[in-house]
Amino acid sequence: MTDIRPLAPDEVEAVSALARVVWQATYPALISQAQIDTMLADRYAATRIHAQLDDPRHAWWGAHANAALAGFAHVTLDGADAKLDKLYVHPDRQRHGIGSALLAAAADWARAHHARRLWLQVNRGNTPAIAVYQKHGFRIIESRVFDIGHGFVMDDHVMEKIL
Repeated sequence: MTDIRPLAPDEVEAVSALARVVWQATYPALISQAQIDTMLADRYAATRIHAQLDDPRHAWWGAHANAALAGFAHVTLDGADAKLDKLYVHPDRQRHGIGSALLAAAADWARAHHARRLWLQVNRGNTPAIAVYQKHGFRIIESRVFDIGHGFVMDDHVMEKIL
């Protein structure tokens, strides 16, 4: 049984640790280790996550299975839309409905905040994730290369789901 609930401040370190596990299992074939390390340090800095937990324009959820953090999601309001900024599930817990439950929580939150669509960016080479998002009603609306600084880029599809 998976329990999806808002992320608690004392779970921030567990999110950062889980992000590293998932990224090391997913991204080395797609981006360099230097880019992985830089992005993890930026996106999962404890001060950044704590600030987002205190900001009503952001929502974080943790998925707990057997009392352990098995996945997480982060959504932020973006004008009239909502952006699914992060959704990751431990590799050993994938294909057990956790990602689907996190997606449902994100979509429900976006609807409750009157967002007209939920959108995301996904690495073009991350075909398993793209397939999951398509299964849940997302469609690719564009493909772009985003300069993220430090000499790194993200080569992503932008996907959306109308709510």
